[in-house]
Amino acid sequence: MALLLSEEVLKKWDRSGRTDFISEAKTVLSEETDENLNQFGKAIWELISRGLDGTLRRESIVSTIGEIVASNIAAAGVIADILNVVDIETACEGDSSKRDKFCSITRDVEQHLNEKLLKERLEIDTLQDVGTVRNKSFYTKFIKVKTKLYYKQRKFNLLREESEGYAKLITELSQEITDEVTPEYILEVIKSLIGCFNLDPNRVLDVILESFECRPQHDEFFVPLIRSYMGDRKLLSEVLGYKFTLYHKGIKEAAKPDSEPLCTPTSLYTVTALMLKHDVVSLDDIYGWLLPEDKHICTIWEKEMADAKEFVRKLNIISTKDKEEPTDEPEPPKQTVNVNQKFGLCEALCRVGAWTHVQKMFERIPETCLMSQACVASALCELLHLLIEPVYRNNLGTLNGVVKMSSNALKNLPSSPKPAQTFADLKEMVMPMLLSLGPSLHLDPVLLCKVIRVLKASLTTGKKENMQSKAMYFDIITILDEVLLPSLSYLESNCSIAEEIWSLLKLFPYQQRYCLYIRWKNESHSKHPALMMKRGDALKKIKNIMKRVSKENVKPVGRSIGKLTHSSPGFLFDYVVTQIQVYDNLINPVVDSLKYLTSLSYDVLGCCLVEALSQADKKRFKHDGTSISLWLQSLASFCGAVFKKYPIDLAGLLQYVANQLLAQKSLDLLIVKEIVHKMAGVEAAEELTSDQLEATCGGELLRGEASNYVVTKNTKKSSNRLKESLTEHNLAVPLCLLMAQQRYCVVYKETEQSHLKLVGKLFDQCQDTLVQYGTFLASSLNIEEYNSRLPPISNLLSKYYIHSDVAFFLARPMFNHAINNQVDILRKSRSSQKSLTVAEKHELYIEACELILNPVVDSVKPLHPPKVWEDISPNFIVTFWSLTSYDLYVPAEAYQREVDKLKQQAHQQSDSKDGSSTKNKREQEKTLAMVERLQEEWKKHNEHVDKVMARLKKEKDTWFLSRSAKSAKNETITQFLQLCVFPRCTFTAPDALYCAKFVEVIHSLKATNFTTLLCYDRIFCDITYMVTSCTENEANRLGRFLCAMLDTVTRWHKSKETYDDECANFPGFVTKFKVSNQFSDANDHVGYENYRHVCHKWHYKITKALVVCLDSKDYVQIRNSLIILIKILPHFPVLVKLYHIIDARIEKVRSEEKDKRQDLYILATSYSGQLKARSSKMIHEKDFHLVSEKRAGETSKSEANASESASKKSEANGTSSDSKKLIVVTTQVGSKSSRKVEATSSRESQKKEEKKDDGDRRTKERRESPTSNKWERDRYDEGSSRHRDNADAEVSSLSNSSPTASRLSQEPDPDVKRRKIEAPSKRSEADDKADKKDKSKAKSSREEEKDSRKERKTGRKRERGEEGASTSDSTKRRKDEERKAQNGDQDPRPRFSRERSPYSRERSYDERDKHRRTTESKSRR
Repeated sequence: MALLLSEEVLKKWDRSGRTDFISEAKTVLSEETDENLNQFGKAIWELISRGLDGTLRRESIVSTIGEIVASNIAAAGVIADILNVVDIETACEGDSSKRDKFCSITRDVEQHLNEKLLKERLEIDTLQDVGTVRNKSFYTKFIKVKTKLYYKQRKFNLLREESEGYAKLITELSQEITDEVTPEYILEVIKSLIGCFNLDPNRVLDVILESFECRPQHDEFFVPLIRSYMGDRKLLSEVLGYKFTLYHKGIKEAAKPDSEPLCTPTSLYTVTALMLKHDVVSLDDIYGWLLPEDKHICTIWEKEMADAKEFVRKLNIISTKDKEEPTDEPEPPKQTVNVNQKFGLCEALCRVGAWTHVQKMFERIPETCLMSQACVASALCELLHLLIEPVYRNNLGTLNGVVKMSSNALKNLPSSPKPAQTFADLKEMVMPMLLSLGPSLHLDPVLLCKVIRVLKASLTTGKKENMQSKAMYFDIITILDEVLLPSLSYLESNCSIAEEIWSLLKLFPYQQRYCLYIRWKNESHSKHPALMMKRGDALKKIKNIMKRVSKENVKPVGRSIGKLTHSSPGFLFDYVVTQIQVYDNLINPVVDSLKYLTSLSYDVLGCCLVEALSQADKKRFKHDGTSISLWLQSLASFCGAVFKKYPIDLAGLLQYVANQLLAQKSLDLLIVKEIVHKMAGVEAAEELTSDQLEATCGGELLRGEASNYVVTKNTKKSSNRLKESLTEHNLAVPLCLLMAQQRYCVVYKETEQSHLKLVGKLFDQCQDTLVQYGTFLASSLNIEEYNSRLPPISNLLSKYYIHSDVAFFLARPMFNHAINNQVDILRKSRSSQKSLTVAEKHELYIEACELILNPVVDSVKPLHPPKVWEDISPNFIVTFWSLTSYDLYVPAEAYQREVDKLKQQAHQQSDSKDGSSTKNKREQEKTLAMVERLQEEWKKHNEHVDKVMARLKKEKDTWFLSRSAKSAKNETITQFLQLCVFPRCTFTAPDALYCAKFVEVIHSLKATNFTTLLCYDRIFCDITYMVTSCTENEANRLGRFLCAMLDTVTRWHKSKETYDDECANFPGFVTKFKVSNQFSDANDHVGYENYRHVCHKWHYKITKALVVCLDSKDYVQIRNSLIILIKILPHFPVLVKLYHIIDARIEKVRSEEKDKRQDLYILATSYSGQLKARSSKMIHEKDFHLVSEKRAGETSKSEANASESASKKSEANGTSSDSKKLIVVTTQVGSKSSRKVEATSSRESQKKEEKKDDGDRRTKERRESPTSNKWERDRYDEGSSRHRDNADAEVSSLSNSSPTASRLSQEPDPDVKRRKIEAPSKRSEADDKADKKDKSKAKSSREEEKDSRKERKTGRKRERGEEGASTSDSTKRRKDEERKAQNGDQDPRPRFSRERSPYSRERSYDERDKHRRTTESKSRR
């Protein structure tokens, strides 16, 4: 039809267009369908529009319409409707010309249409304009008729209506509904009663509705009856609305105080809901009759929200008043069903199952507002019971206490929901209802439990429902977020529901669980006023509880915390964790009080801990920037304690630490350290006793018995939980590798701008945690699992860039297991005998080691340049790094000590009278069994060490390769120390002991091309750089290593027999090497006395290095040197002279650091006390090694003068302890200066005597040694003599030899000469003054205090003067040195720089001897 009035038709309208239009219109109207009528109407509208704009003439349009109407009378109605539409358009446009044309067209068309039809369709004003209506009072009459028809109520004569008719009507409607009583039958009866008794039809309708209200369960009868009796839906809505208006007055009165409102009956809501459900009336028609208005409801809801927020805000305000005013909770909301007809209708709709209409009401009123009404939520819960029952019964059986509802709720109607038979139905029907219900699900705990179990079953069903359960996966997360968890917040102390929710939550990974917890505690309460008030009240309670937490009331406080956390654990734990960060003494009481929590609460606690640790706004360092913040330390300690005691999932926390390591942040390793320590009992212990350290060389039983730090009690379960958490989430090995990589990120990336003290602490923490964690993995995982999870060592070294020390530390358990397995394989394949000899066992072990370690050797070669392997073999590197102290040494004393201890314990248990005899006997049997196991382990350990020694004896000749004699003595030791000893001796304390033992083993095996004496010399001669570059823990380990090395050196020094047995004929003490690596005879070895001279030199070198560090003013150097001094105290110092030098430096450090760096002061004070306790064990130099009688007398005299002067000064002055210590330092320095004067005065005569006796001495040495020993003669004997001559000068100028020393320590003291001259006179004056003070006893205490103050003041002035003189003199000396350097002059002062040192690494021993001979000849000349 759209083609009827195209442009082509209009062009030829007069010729053939009009005829074609009429014929096509007749064709369309031949079939009166809705589509054809619509097309015809559009064509007529376009035809009239063309007439209005002047395209077509009016006469043509009228004639066309006339012909169409004449052919089909049905077209008249459509044309009348189109005229009405055009009438409205022209009236709205306001164009008078178009309006006039329209009126003329309508006037002409009227002759073809029915006048009545036009009066019916057109407006009155248009009819008057057209001329159809000519009466001017027609409009007034029309209004009167309409008012009388619609608005005037008809009055019936009550006398004319007989009450008997209503009585009969009520009787008929109230009779029992049977199969014979149908709606059609009752309808005929009603009609008869209306006609017989002249009843009002509207009043009859009201009676029918009243009867329906009395029996709403018969909706199948009344709904068809009402629909048949009154088909007008609007009229029914008006009747029902009129019924609701009767109670509007009661609703308005409800707003007044002390009033009892007239409530809308429930039956009216039910009837209305049923009629809405059956589509008898529409919600839009009935909704307008209900009160209050939506705007008013929203206003009240917003006020409730504001009141709840204000209530919570007041709880957080700290009152400054003397007496706090009680905070009243806001009054409960007045929006109840009794006064809100919309809430009542919504409740009725839920009860009858009209869910679609409930959803429509949600569009008008806020969903949370509707469901916050208990009656509405309860009705929806009852509906959910019916919907969920089939799927629950099919998957979980039955549950007692199921709520039964009327069958009306689930009738087979389009608006009725269908019961869920499968999980797909559950998702379609039940999920939307649960989301709408929200936290109000707490009103029905039974339904809550059923929902949780059904959702859990949907995730754990078999293959048939697997895809459906996956489809519901994220829907269940939404239900947990918006329904289940907020519902739990309303339930007070309902731990059963909490456990049910946990049974569902634990099926999800921790990432999704933690997201739910964070939303639960931070966002869920914001939409519900009642939940906000509950949160505020719970927070108030937890604050009061935390004020009373102590060790004495753990149980009652724990119960209170448990009751609160059952419902809302999240924000409560946030407050608890905040308090723990501030008060670390709350950790143990809080941990003990958490025993009454649910599994859900424990999991939420883990989430809160991760959230607290990840706070980016909190500073992780203290204000000084040198240590970790206390809140992080407290939180780490709390994590370790709470994760050990309670079954909390560790995955989230461990993954957080791994993520931090990926971001190159190592601070949170403190958490891993605490967790592994507390849960697994593995402690990163540095402060081990000598017995404990010795026990680490033994087997597992010995370590467990003697070293109780390794495994603590009651850690089996917690250790298994930690292991399972690491393995399940694949974090065991990645976390270990990240720690290994982080060690050097700490130094080079993480702490570029940090204090050096903090860098050391972080490095130590990373190192200790790595060792602790690696020890835990090796002990907790079985060896097969350990091998399968840890990458091969080749990958560790090349792919993951792990350093050798860490890589071999992790791989050693794999090596031992693989070697043992290979031994078993070789034994089975080669021998059919039942037992093998010891030699055969050793051969099998050696062969197995070669098979296992050869691939490791190949992987080690690319780590270093080829030049390295010219001096030392890669096989030796692998051997060194793959062994442990257990392989080299059997701690027989430790084994025997523990065996004796256990035997004594068993004897005490047998004699004990405490407890029952059966129990004591059982304990005794356990102890004796442990003794047997320990002895068996002892035996196996001996056999194992024998096998390892056999292997080492076979390999020793291939370890050190020699290119020349120089290389054998220098480069080999350099590579050995650089690649092996120094990296490993600072790794752990047992490794430090291992390095010392390994050096001794190499010496005892007589390894080719290895010089033991040179190795010790390189270690002891300059430890300054080692001490300076160590962290605090590394300094402890270095001290243990040096102590173990000094122990061996001292053992050889004490006894000539021991030296002869262990050193005299060993190649390690050969001093003259040949290219062929063979030595001629005994004259190439160091003699015992020369060895003692060398030991004397080593002691002086150690003193020199440590004094440089102590005088450096640098924190790290002073701290490390003090730590090393404490560690080597059993073997150093042993000389009285060195004792006084070190004691003076220690006292100086104490005086300088007392008010500055307290940690250094405490450390120095501790060492000072220990050193003074050993002062009686100090020996003189003549007892340490051979010295001349004259020199021995001078040394003894100077030592006696120094100690006597110090004691006299301290007694005479009567100063404080600190002043005494300073006087001792000064006295020792003065004594040292005096000894310098004496040594200088006697040096010429002594040199003459030495020159005179030089030939005799050399002849005597040649007689003792047939072959000349150049290295021994020139290096040690002459060097030792030079030490005896210049010992004090060397130690006093130690600062010149270290580049790390500070400027003050590098400058010479400007007043040395003055003190040299005045020292003796000062001592005499002090002695006289002391004598006078002893004789004079009449002076008062006031004068003594005055003298003391004057003396302290004078000392301060003298110190300031010396400091200024030192500064000026240092500047002058520097200028003189520059001038001499320009003029080519030689500085006569001795220097100890590395470039000029005769013991420098760059020089060979021949060059050093040449240098000594040249220096000696010049000095003699």
